[in-house]
Amino acid sequence: MKTLLQIQASIFSNGGQSSRLAERFVSQWRAANPGAEVITRDLARDPVPHLTAERFQAFLAKPEERTLEQEADAAYSDTLIHELKRADVIVLGLPMYNFGLPSSLKAYFDHIARAGRTFSYTEKGPVGLLTGKKAYVFATRGGLYAGGALDTQTPYVRDFLRFLGINDVEFVYAEGLGMGDAAKNAALAKAENAIGSLIEPVAIAA
Repeated sequence: MKTLLQIQASIFSNGGQSSRLAERFVSQWRAANPGAEVITRDLARDPVPHLTAERFQAFLAKPEERTLEQEADAAYSDTLIHELKRADVIVLGLPMYNFGLPSSLKAYFDHIARAGRTFSYTEKGPVGLLTGKKAYVFATRGGLYAGGALDTQTPYVRDFLRFLGINDVEFVYAEGLGMGDAAKNAALAKAENAIGSLIEPVAIAA
């Protein structure tokens, strides 16, 4: 049975434009993959704590040497990692806030990047352990940034996922959402049209 992990990073939960695009994709993916499982991780409704020195030390400590508090912190991270490991497909709704990632998503990333769990250090550098997955990123922006110097999100997210071993990443953009109704409607329509072309390859994948 296939599993899809949907991560919503909008501060507006499922009301954000990125969440709506992601949900449209997920709905069509469900229809094309009957019986599949969908896990939803809503970072607005269930925010991930920001990384602290105490939490980081909990990740590094040997399991048998952890305090009760460290056990709880490590178990929380383990839950997020388990969701990610189970997923064959990852769908990320990604709004742009002040030229960067939502802080809630950065906190999530900080909890799933753990040596020995999602990547390993080797003599040739880090190697991602989460191979064989496909990721779709639905990026929404108020202005026009894709392909330009101010698009800090695309290279960061792509590099981070590659660091974990997820190399097959596809971005769908809806930009200019703050540049008037005509630009907004055109951008959303273009993104929605792109979704249909993404579903068939997912449905026939092994």
